[in-house]
Amino acid sequence: MKTLPYRATTATGSNLDFEFPLHRDTGDPVRVGQMISAMLEAIDREIALVGDASNGDVLQAVAMTLAIRARMIHGSQDIAARMAAELVQTAIIAAEDADVSGPQAGHA
Repeated sequence: MKTLPYRATTATGSNLDFEFPLHRDTGDPVRVGQMISAMLEAIDREIALVGDASNGDVLQAVAMTLAIRARMIHGSQDIAARMAAELVQTAIIAAEDADVSGPQAGHA
């Protein structure tokens, strides 16, 4: 199975190194990584402009955005919803194995 290595750096300077398994139908892994970066940057910009947001609010917004994108797909909504759920579960499992280095701070 192909994977996407991805490094995220937190506002406090910690590095999180991920190795995300890619779905068998992934068309362009580089583009996937670019979209991850763009979405994380958009969240950071929004928080910087409007003020701090709770982690729960951020996760809820991301989940709702995923649901909207899945609904925008023309075709079987059952298949789109199932795929979205499977992709999230795979990513969460991979995130549990992420290497964390640097200072760690924050609230869960």
